[in-house]
Amino acid sequence: MGRMVLTGKRTQQQQQPFSSLSSLFFVIPAALSLSRRHRHRHPTGARSPEMDGSGSWDAIDWNQIEDPRPRRPGRAVKESMDDFLLEDEEVLAQGHGVVLLNTREAGTLSVTNFRLLFVSQAKKCVIDLGTIPLTTIEKINDDVKLQPMPHLSDKNRPRELLQVIGKDMRIIVFAFVPKTKQKNEVFDALRRCTKPANLWDLYAFSCDPSTIKNDSEPKWRLLREYFRLFRKNVPQLHGTEEVSLSNDWWRLTRVNSSYALCSTYPSELIVPRGISDEDLFQASTFRSGKRLPVISWCDPGSGAVLARSSQPMVGLMMNFRNNADEKLVCALSSRTTDDKGSLRKLYIIDARPRANALANGAKGGGSESSSNYPRSEVLFLGIQNIHTMRDSLSRLRDYVDAHGSVSSNGTSSAVSVIGDRRNRGSTWGGGNLNSMTSFSSTLGEWLNHIQNILVGASWIAAQIAEEAASVLVHCSDGWDRTTQLVALTCLLLDPYYRTFRGFQALVEKDWLAFGHPFAERMGVPTVADNGGSQYELLRQPSLGNLSSSPSRNTLGTSGPSNNASVQSQTSNNSSPILLQWLDCISQLLRLYPSAFQFSSKFLVDFMDCVLSCRFGNFLCNSEREREQSGVTNSCRCMWSYLADLRASRGSFHEHYNPFYDPVKHNGALLPPAAALAPTLWPQFYLRWTCPIESQGGDLESQWHAMNKKHSETMKAKDTAERWAKDMKMKMESMKQDLQREKRASNAALATAQSAQRENAAIKKAIESIGCTIKFSSSEKGGDRTEVLSCSLRRGTDARVQQDENGDFSVSISAIEDSLVSEAPGDHFCESLCPFRTREGCRWPDAPCAQVGSQFVGLKANFDAFDRLSIHDSYFGPE
Repeated sequence: MGRMVLTGKRTQQQQQPFSSLSSLFFVIPAALSLSRRHRHRHPTGARSPEMDGSGSWDAIDWNQIEDPRPRRPGRAVKESMDDFLLEDEEVLAQGHGVVLLNTREAGTLSVTNFRLLFVSQAKKCVIDLGTIPLTTIEKINDDVKLQPMPHLSDKNRPRELLQVIGKDMRIIVFAFVPKTKQKNEVFDALRRCTKPANLWDLYAFSCDPSTIKNDSEPKWRLLREYFRLFRKNVPQLHGTEEVSLSNDWWRLTRVNSSYALCSTYPSELIVPRGISDEDLFQASTFRSGKRLPVISWCDPGSGAVLARSSQPMVGLMMNFRNNADEKLVCALSSRTTDDKGSLRKLYIIDARPRANALANGAKGGGSESSSNYPRSEVLFLGIQNIHTMRDSLSRLRDYVDAHGSVSSNGTSSAVSVIGDRRNRGSTWGGGNLNSMTSFSSTLGEWLNHIQNILVGASWIAAQIAEEAASVLVHCSDGWDRTTQLVALTCLLLDPYYRTFRGFQALVEKDWLAFGHPFAERMGVPTVADNGGSQYELLRQPSLGNLSSSPSRNTLGTSGPSNNASVQSQTSNNSSPILLQWLDCISQLLRLYPSAFQFSSKFLVDFMDCVLSCRFGNFLCNSEREREQSGVTNSCRCMWSYLADLRASRGSFHEHYNPFYDPVKHNGALLPPAAALAPTLWPQFYLRWTCPIESQGGDLESQWHAMNKKHSETMKAKDTAERWAKDMKMKMESMKQDLQREKRASNAALATAQSAQRENAAIKKAIESIGCTIKFSSSEKGGDRTEVLSCSLRRGTDARVQQDENGDFSVSISAIEDSLVSEAPGDHFCESLCPFRTREGCRWPDAPCAQVGSQFVGLKANFDAFDRLSIHDSYFGPE
């Protein structure tokens, strides 16, 4: 048998001794190495999670990691992870002894149907940095080469590395034990699960539909928001009857109830009152994707509106026109409320650069001409397209990772500052300022995009609030830059949208109902084949690889491999459009810290929930697709989840802004242009690479930290008060017991004193007749008896007549009350006491030798006393 194992042969009984021949050759040297290095291990035999190596992955001591041999997939593995899994979450692949290179922590890496889960081997808890939802993964790369450090050897370097790039600004690298199949198993599971073929393969659909409790449908919530905009009460609906909503300027139409007018618009639309449904159908043919101009927000007081649409199909020469479209756009400029009743000013905001609008004209698109729309003015904001935004964020992510305190290459910025001079200016060290210039360029590029959106939305809000003008906003398709500008303008104009309920209403109206393509932008499947991409008139290829930034020199380059670098489920149409909008809100939070009910932490958690696809709210590309897929009844609601989180701690939850003052900011926010200089949003962009610095200057975080300490102090105070109250109650109880004991003791003392006085009286009486008294005690058979012996002796005086009987003695016995109580005291008292009568005792002070109302047993020969003749000389001097 030993020869068969050494030569690698198998018998029929040896079906699966090891998973592969490579694992066989790995286990034997590892065992030898462990035996040679046994004296270096912890005395208890536990393997230390810390690894020696001066901050480099080259010196990872694999003998300090748990046995990485593949376990047989089955119930044992899943049970070991039950404490860390969510509801309906299942383990698909697992790797043991995996090292998270960013923090050099060892643990177990599991691929589930929802996320990539990393559990620490030492702490036995989930490590947030190494745990990322599958839909949040943008790219995985199994051919990662790290640059060698100059002071470390190149021998026995582990090559089993797996890089995971997330859409949430994290880049993490896992190091697997060499010569095992664990990395391939994890990589293959990731490659399958991050690119699901169907929408229903997502984790959001794994829950039991019977457990889903939705307060209301998105359509009803949108209708309720429309009533709020019209300043009217929501009617009580019974069934599916139609709702009438209108005023002097606008009306609610259900012309799109079957999505025949526009497949990416909601079923209910607000349009000018003078525009018929037929006009809407004719106007939709002139706009890209039939996304005709409709009202998103309106001011019933002034009559100004904020409308949105897609680009007009004017063509390259801008010579195509549509009467219904021009009539609809002009109707947005309703009559003013002044005495003259003139038309108000109309601004047509094209979010694109002018050059991009002209380029779209070559494919049939373009922009409006102010000559075709009376009292209108066309302006271009110069906001770049989705591809530029995606590449800009990628470069920012690479640089933040390379120069953060927690880097994906396992080295901190301090190490690179001190001794790494081989990166040729890619760090702050080496006396080279190229990295500073690169940082300024990378950061400035991203912040410039944020500033353009902020400036555009602020300008639009100012025209509506100060001039009572109407504004029409569009870009190419009307669902990316248009949504950013319209939603941000609503946030500036309406204080309601700066509350939790208002924020939900705003997101559901402008991001969900009006069809932002979340499936395309996040790279997840949807029920539609094209996902709305047929309406995109200009699609440029991506400008670069996600990990090709020069600042990634510490990670090296990706060479050819059998397993090529796998792009995640994202397509070329992925872009951080929602993230940019939340970034703009964080800038407003910094400018107006008391104007928002929610905090920056709420925005971070909101973005994480959207990226995770754990809930059904942000799946698909439009309201129509979500209705077809049934996500409302099949998936859990993110709003309920966030509300439950806030309810767990009430107003002290970190989602609440502690500085919120609704009275101070009860109107529009109109920031001046000089204040719109954005800074990096540290709570989101730096949370993985600079965790301490990301919360350093945040007043909300400091307040919540102080509040947490205060809460802990109050809990300790409550505990101390409860303990003090318990002690006080115990002391009161002990005091009452002591008082009872004292009263009992006083009663016993009084009884003893009374008995002593009675004994003294008896003694004196006996001594008065010449008795000699001697007390003695005896214990017989457990009974204790005190005996008083008295002897009487006649005097020798001549005057005394001698009695023939001579001296006599009297014996008085006293027994304990417990013994006397067993005998009837009244019997002795009546039979022996000569002074006892039917009326009772005739002694004034009752000195009948009773203790505790019990007769003590005074025995005396009263006949002898009666026969005794006492002469005067008897008591004379001897």
